[in-house]
Amino acid sequence: MMLKRKKFLRIGLLVMAAVLAMVLFYRPVKWWEADRSSAGLAPLPQEEKAAVVQVYAARTINWKGWLSVHSWIATKEKDADYYETYQVMGYRVFRGGEAVSVKKDIPDRRWFGAEPELIEELRGEKAERAITQIKKLVAEYPYNRVYRIWPGPNSNTFVSHIIRHVPELTVELPPHAIGKDWIDDGRFFGPSESGSGYQFSVYGALGITLGKAEGIELNILGLNFGIDFYRPALKLPFVGRLGLKDAPLDKL
Repeated sequence: MMLKRKKFLRIGLLVMAAVLAMVLFYRPVKWWEADRSSAGLAPLPQEEKAAVVQVYAARTINWKGWLSVHSWIATKEKDADYYETYQVMGYRVFRGGEAVSVKKDIPDRRWFGAEPELIEELRGEKAERAITQIKKLVAEYPYNRVYRIWPGPNSNTFVSHIIRHVPELTVELPPHAIGKDWIDDGRFFGPSESGSGYQFSVYGALGITLGKAEGIELNILGLNFGIDFYRPALKLPFVGRLGLKDAPLDKL
């Protein structure tokens, strides 16, 4: 009994420390002044003629950045001199528009000051096959008029939806990508993001994932706790991964 009390006390202290850190170190960002320049992670179209697909994630803006990341996809077709980006923007729905934004853009922009992380990259024929499927999935995205910060569908739900349906993409989104666990059509059961396992999820708010790439993840109110066995790491809410850097399944 005493051990349980000590355990809960430690958890409580950690939560209090996290909240205190947010209060002490949080600095609001004016979105119109934030850095949106390239992070230098994408090959220049003038230098790379092959098709390219990239999956990115970066901390969201202001207080939401303590809790979650925002993810998006960038593509460049073979011989094209530009990239297209695909992402969900909540404000578009709030203004009566469609959630999905598709436009020619810098693929690796800093997300309002936050450094993007390149999660997966495809080039060549594999990227060409993926782009064809991505365009179709974007056009048919079922939640194009819906946006919920928690537990989804949101920007991470959108990218997760594409990953789940494009075999060439074998990546998983970071554990603190809130919304990624919303399975298609709100189903309770389905394949894991990487396709290497299975997932049970109650509308992205409660569930468990078991997979070769994912390891084991427990989702409690959208907060993910887990262990990656192939690339040894702890998976934690707010923090992400503690351990080795993640990699797509075909690179394990």
